[in-house]
Amino acid sequence: MGRILIVDDNIQITEILKRFAIKEDLFVDVAHDGEEAWEMYLKNEYDVILLDVMMPKLDGYQLCKRIRKESMVPIIMITAKGEDYEKIMGLDLGADDYIVKPFSVAEVMARIRAILRRIDKTDKGNILEYGNLKLDLDSYTSEVSGEDILLTKKEFELLWTLASNENKVFTRENLLDSLWGYDYYGDSRTVDTHIKRLRAKLSKFKDSNWTIKTIRGVGYKFEKGD
Repeated sequence: MGRILIVDDNIQITEILKRFAIKEDLFVDVAHDGEEAWEMYLKNEYDVILLDVMMPKLDGYQLCKRIRKESMVPIIMITAKGEDYEKIMGLDLGADDYIVKPFSVAEVMARIRAILRRIDKTDKGNILEYGNLKLDLDSYTSEVSGEDILLTKKEFELLWTLASNENKVFTRENLLDSLWGYDYYGDSRTVDTHIKRLRAKLSKFKDSNWTIKTIRGVGYKFEKGD
């Protein structure tokens, strides 16, 4: 069982999501504005936060940014239909995933289940070191040249998957299936967006002897640098 926070100013939407989440044996808290959600976040520990973009008092972007300063808890943003900039902005601020309105409740529950499965994985306690890179799967922490790098859960899992399989080429579909789950409803641009954010965070370390390489028309691989 996990605990989730549903944040949306539409009471009808929150009631429907809450009802279905309870059927999934989840503990559910609900907030209808950003400030209320922030207060709940400070008092409780959550496995997943479902966060609408447009809310009173404190919008989803502001709340996501505030939470990311404190925690790597998985955040699923709810965005307006067709507004790609909302998806990109949410991902850039640290959201792990996004749902587009109008959505099916089944899709939302599938996304939450996929995240909870990753949280419950049993192969923890592993540490990967490659040159100046150090990843700790137990604590989901990452270091480059001894400096902590703040990665979202999805960014960490993406880097771990690539780095632990040196020179193996992963297609975008491979990465979607393994990291987002077979029941994920997104597309390959989600992988590209996360790779772009990951590279941006790692770009300042010029002395690294490794790189995430793009294989044109296929996907990505982790390999020794030139």
